[in-house]
Amino acid sequence: MDLWIAVTLCAAFFQTLRFMLHKVLSMGALTATGSTFARFAYAMPPALLVTAAYLVAMGQGWPDLPPAFWAYALVGGLGQILATICVVALFRQRNFAVGITFKKTEVLQTALLGVVVLGEMISPAGWGAILIGLAGVLLLSDTPSLGGSFLRRIASRAVALGLASGFFFAFSAVGYRAASLEIDGDDPLRRAAVTYVCVVLSQVAGMALWLRLREPGQISEVWRARRVAVWLGLTSMAGSLSWFTAFTLQTAAYVQALGQVELVFSLAASVLFFRERVTRRELAGIGLLALSILALVLVL
Repeated sequence: MDLWIAVTLCAAFFQTLRFMLHKVLSMGALTATGSTFARFAYAMPPALLVTAAYLVAMGQGWPDLPPAFWAYALVGGLGQILATICVVALFRQRNFAVGITFKKTEVLQTALLGVVVLGEMISPAGWGAILIGLAGVLLLSDTPSLGGSFLRRIASRAVALGLASGFFFAFSAVGYRAASLEIDGDDPLRRAAVTYVCVVLSQVAGMALWLRLREPGQISEVWRARRVAVWLGLTSMAGSLSWFTAFTLQTAAYVQALGQVELVFSLAASVLFFRERVTRRELAGIGLLALSILALVLVL
């Protein structure tokens, strides 16, 4: 098995565990912002330790980081913060599998963003994949329990949160990849670890200041939740380092295609761990969206 395949499978698995822990924490005293902060705060110490140990073991020093690196890293870090807040808030509205599937619209939104902002071209097959994805999103968005017309049922807070999470995760992925490519050297693990450490330090500092000013008491709640939150930090670090490494080993399209196995993991978690009911309509939506994303990343 190629290394990038093993690393991508690990990334998808750890990411599923991370969001499971996010959902557990969001059911307690933590807000969506507090749960997001817990992820970065408890990931920072092991990230610093692992990166320092790796650099020492490999006899490598800290690389020079140009201004462009910091610009890309900060944009990616902010995008990840906003995206995670949206996903955690979404878990209060819909079941776990649907929440993760909405997050996966980042692939479709990245392609559309390239057309609008960069003037990139999409082939007819690519547009077909996007239309299949749109059908999947509409199936997932429909909430019959709300009653009323179809447009009213899909214009819900849950749908807005889901699509926003995909949008911000798309910005985050682009920023992180661009930042890691600004680091000189051929060692993908070194580039991934350095990028992650810089990003997580900025995220912890920025979110700590925000919580202190806007949500007093949440930092204390994050500390009280440490028995669960410490595992959130560890899975977050493992997942992020795995994704960063995969994207430096293989082109983004192949990594994103294999990464869709996360939908399978999330569906299993929703049914087996959270004991949630997934309707046939939601299963159809998940299936269509998974097919759309897989087709899109393979034809681009």
